[in-house]
Amino acid sequence: MTAMAPTRTEPDLSYLLDHTSHVLRTRMAAALGEIGLTARMHCVLVHAVGEERTQIQLAEIGDMDKTTMVVTIDALEKAGLAERRPSTKDRRARIIAVTERGAQVAEESQRIVDGVHRDALAALPATARDALLHGLKLLADGPLNAPSEGPRPARRARQ
Repeated sequence: MTAMAPTRTEPDLSYLLDHTSHVLRTRMAAALGEIGLTARMHCVLVHAVGEERTQIQLAEIGDMDKTTMVVTIDALEKAGLAERRPSTKDRRARIIAVTERGAQVAEESQRIVDGVHRDALAALPATARDALLHGLKLLADGPLNAPSEGPRPARRARQ
């Protein structure tokens, strides 16, 4: 006897968001990879340039754990795009300072990111694009703002 699959009464929002997010991340990785960056490296650069932020602050902004953050900063330092320096506000803290070359790369990587987003959204008519972005912002600022606590936390995809 074959069991019948339950009838779906709603669109599979989880699949739609997960699939499109995955494809967008792969496109972003390929585009940033052309200039030798990862999405995490881009995130750190654009949030550190012109700001005095600690490694911990940047890790929170980029939703990275400590180990991932250290590896990312090490890669940025090795590439000559950023460096760890003492904070001018708190001598016990160290900040991530973006080098001049790093600032140039941050501008270039932001153009790339904006282009990937623009290309993805260009497939939609303007009214659908505006509605999609508006709806996603409402969800992100409202009911889907924070994850639920549970006995087994769901793995979060890299943003």
